[in-house]
Order: sequence, then structure tokens, then C-alpha cells
Amino acid sequence: MTDDIDDHAAWTAFAARDRGADGHFVVAVATTRIYCRPSCPARRPRRENVAFYADAAAARAAGYRPCRRCLPDGVARDRAAVATAAAILDCGEVPVLADLAARVGYAPHHFQRLFVRATGVSPAAYARARRADRVAGALAANGSVTAALYDAGYAAPSRFYEDAAPRLGMTPSQRRRGAPGETIRWTIATTSLGPLLIAATARGLCRVAFDEDADMLARLFPLAAIEAGDAALAAVAARVVAQVESPWRDHDLPIDVRGTAFQEAVWQALRAIPPGETRSYAELAAAAGHPGATRAAGTACGANPVAVVVPCHRIRRTDGTLGGYAHGPERKHALLEKEKRRRSDG
Repeated sequence: MTDDIDDHAAWTAFAARDRGADGHFVVAVATTRIYCRPSCPARRPRRENVAFYADAAAARAAGYRPCRRCLPDGVARDRAAVATAAAILDCGEVPVLADLAARVGYAPHHFQRLFVRATGVSPAAYARARRADRVAGALAANGSVTAALYDAGYAAPSRFYEDAAPRLGMTPSQRRRGAPGETIRWTIATTSLGPLLIAATARGLCRVAFDEDADMLARLFPLAAIEAGDAALAAVAARVVAQVESPWRDHDLPIDVRGTAFQEAVWQALRAIPPGETRSYAELAAAAGHPGATRAAGTACGANPVAVVVPCHRIRRTDGTLGGYAHGPERKHALLEKEKRRRSDG
């Protein structure tokens, strides 16, 4: 064993078959003289028969051989393959999955799972995100929107509008100029949990938060036109309030927010949690396709710009306690109680 490994944390990850721990250490079993990945599906040995080593080389030096079931020596190869594929996509190439997998020596479906596990998104989603980022950079440098789209690798402007424009959250011209033409309308709605700021662009909600006002919007969106709400926003605001007061219903509210690929995967996973249920941060990270990224999932929850609509209040700590909430633990408890009461009523 090495002094750098936390035995308790390593055993917890091994007992939970945590894929996120693969590559961080290997598990050696004295009774079989083999070493495994932490996620090995085999039956768990007794704790006193287990030792942890920093890597496969250390385990082999101690006289252990690799498990034939979980193939622990393949972890480094898996990570190298994902890194190589990501580099290919970073350079602007967008090969089909079968071609990308073949270039790194894996079967397509197996490699898709590896890539999602490592990055939180599929290779196709990763490629779209990187291309959208290239558009953003090109828009800042180019005087021509069309030139920026071609520089980013789009075959035609129409492909951009189908793919990257929704991720940018604004038109290319607006982004190039710093979004001075974006209009955000806002209102303050009354709810049983206190005043709720609701703000939206023409595409959807961009800010939902308790105890905020138009001054906060101006700080968040300094180049946008901040205007009082109209009838269209009033209709959307009523649906947001209904989400607070009757969260068990499917309100399917449109949102206009953008985060990193990982943040968006976490937010999508949050919206998939049924009302009345909760998940731990570890479970959320796994649902987002990135098991082991527990702390990063918590950070993504904290960055959620549309409270209630993206229900980060449905996340609890691993020990079962509610934990923190950007809008106050009392509101978190109240939201969950509303959902639980309806769930128990059938």
C-alpha cells in the first residue's frame, strides 16, 4: 500500500463499485493474489483481505496479477483513447462514431460508453459543444458572421442554426457585438415561498431566483436591454409560479441558458428527477454520465440559473441530509414537502 491512498475512501469506492475511482488506484486481494479495478463486478472480498495500490505496476511488484474479469490494466488505455478522440474533435474533425472508435481501436458502442463516462457527454455532443465554442471565438475575431461559421467548420450557415445557435443562446451577430441587442424582460411574482424574479428572452427563461430584482439582472447581463415584463412573460411567469405551488405537474418550461457540456448534462439530469424524489450528488453525477464527479456535480447545481425550473432542490447529501441551497434551506425543505405531500396523496 502507499501512504497517499485514503484506505477508508478507497474501500467505500470499491464497495460501491464506483467507476469514477477507476484509474486512481487498484484493489489487491490477498486470498486470490489478483488486483482489480475499483468497479470490478466480482463478489467483494472481506475487508481484511484487501489492500490498495496506487497503480497496476505497484500491485504487480507486490506479486499480484491482473483480474481477467475487469482487466485493470486497460484503464490507462481507455483514458488514452478518450483523450485521443477528444483531441481529434477539438481540432474540428467530426467523424461518425464508428470511424472515431476505429481510430482509437475500440468497438463503437463500447467506446461511446467510455467517452460518456469520462466526459459526461457523447462524442457527438462533445463535438457540437466544441464547434459552438469555435463559433464563439470566431465571432469575436471576424467581421463577418458567415466567415466565422465557415471558420468553425460548418458546411453552411443553415447547419449552424440547426446545431450551435441554440447553445449560444443568442444570434451570431449579437454575440459578436457583445449582445447589446438582446432584450430580457422581467417580473417579480408572488409565491408562497417569497418574491420570485422571473426573467426571459424571446427563447425562454434565463433567470429564476428568489429575492432578486432588476438590478441583479443588469449586473448579470450588462449589455442587454432590461425591460419590464409584457403579456407573454406574464403567461410564462404564471407557469413558473405553478411550478412552485404545484411541482408535481409537468410544466415543461422553455429555458434559454447555457453552461459547459458537463453543467448542461447535470441540469438535464436534474430535470429528469421525478417530483417527490431526491438524489445524492453521487447519483446525480452518475445520471449525468460522469460517475465519480460528485463535487463537480455539486458545483453545477450551484451554478443553476433557473431555480425550481431546473430542480436542484431535489439533491441531498450522501448521508441523507438536505445540505445547502442557494435560496435558503427553508425553501428547499418547503419545496420538497410540497412534492412529497402530493406524492403521498397519490
